[in-house]
Amino acid sequence: MKLDILAFGAHPDDVEMGCGGTIVKSTSTGKKVGVVDLTRGELGTNGTIEIRDKEAIEASKILGVSFRMNLEFEDGFIFNNKESQIRIVEIIRHYKPDIVLSNTQIDRHSDHGKASDLIYDASFISGLSKLETSFNGKNQDPWRPKINLNYQQWNDFKPDVLIDVSNFMDTKINSILAYKSQVIKDVNSTSTKINSENFIESISYRSKNYGRLIDVEYAEAFQSRRNIAVSNLSDLI
Repeated sequence: MKLDILAFGAHPDDVEMGCGGTIVKSTSTGKKVGVVDLTRGELGTNGTIEIRDKEAIEASKILGVSFRMNLEFEDGFIFNNKESQIRIVEIIRHYKPDIVLSNTQIDRHSDHGKASDLIYDASFISGLSKLETSFNGKNQDPWRPKINLNYQQWNDFKPDVLIDVSNFMDTKINSILAYKSQVIKDVNSTSTKINSENFIESISYRSKNYGRLIDVEYAEAFQSRRNIAVSNLSDLI
């Protein structure tokens, strides 16, 4: 399956919170989008890995993605090493995405930054012709995504790209709410920063503020480590 977009998250729910609007906007126009979770979020304060697996399936249906997989790296201990890079390279070469989305480089959770560096480095070496890899027993050709963007998470940052998600904000919120064990506080759960009363609200008002900057209702923010090019001035809005 050739993908248009491949979105990586250190944990289940990272993708929904960071770029869910952009993903559902893409799938609504027929773009093929895949999601790869690096860990099962087993160190999360609330829920279990089995519950989070089910929540990820439900969220994927809401976003309309073509597939979702979990690499089962160890939560809290993601490493940007050769072994992990090769795993990512194999996936990139198999699905050949034009665009890769991944965690922000500097954030509250240490896994986010480590995942960001891992995906960025693997995306580059995936294009090296002398690196030999295989997937399901089949030798792979080199492939390097054209665009590699980091979506915003807990920390504020100065964006390089703002995507209008005005018509897709409700769907994004619904995909986040699929992770009930994480974002909904009840009598059996422990209080965390993401099940506080204003967390979902904060996602909406942050997107609303970015939308204000580009004269739309809601927008999602991304950073790029490389210069971003367009073919024509008319590609800019």
